[in-house]
Amino acid sequence: MAEEKIIIVDDEEHIRELLKFNLENSGYSTIYADNGIDAVKLIKSERPQLILLDLMIPGIDGYDVCKEVRKDNNISTTPIIMITAKGEEFDKVLGLELGADDYITKPFSIREILARVKAVLRRTSVQNIDKSYKFGNVIIDLEKHEVIKDNLKVELTLKEFELLEILIKNKGRVLTRDFLLDKIWGYEYVGETRTVDVHIRHLRQKIEENDKSPQFIETIRGVGYRFNISE
Repeated sequence: MAEEKIIIVDDEEHIRELLKFNLENSGYSTIYADNGIDAVKLIKSERPQLILLDLMIPGIDGYDVCKEVRKDNNISTTPIIMITAKGEEFDKVLGLELGADDYITKPFSIREILARVKAVLRRTSVQNIDKSYKFGNVIIDLEKHEVIKDNLKVELTLKEFELLEILIKNKGRVLTRDFLLDKIWGYEYVGETRTVDVHIRHLRQKIEENDKSPQFIETIRGVGYRFNISE
């Protein structure tokens, strides 16, 4: 199996070298950029499996790098861990809203970085996305557009199925209401994000054992939703 490639985006050389040394010792390959403009170019050309992204970088900042990645269909699913000295709740929420998969504040421990990297790569690895998923007592066949729960077929509307599919394919990642509204209903849809909440509620009623205490479709307060599959 080829080494998983990680891009380190940080303008502090000692941070880049520290991360490079420990990541490569753990079996990953690394590339790096010290500014946002070069980072976007490298991400598009190198297609890394993970981005370690500092927010306060020259050129364009980490938030804008994240935006550029998420709007490019060729790299939009690349997992991002934001690393920054900023620790305020607002910055964390904003990072997640823009599509970051995780958030670590400086100073950090190398053990924490390695654990987060391993966890994000594990949960964002592609497994059977062209055929089916199984979680709990539910089986989803993406080719047949079919959902089976307790050996019985579950009737989903087209939008419910599309919503469930995008949540599953991005399992472990927080997806904002605006992102889901755009991807499922499109730019021209004149509704509001409440539409997403209604469809999520219906999905929970159909696939969760207890829709009032959902196991799979998690609400991230003030941000959106995350699909969890225990492995």
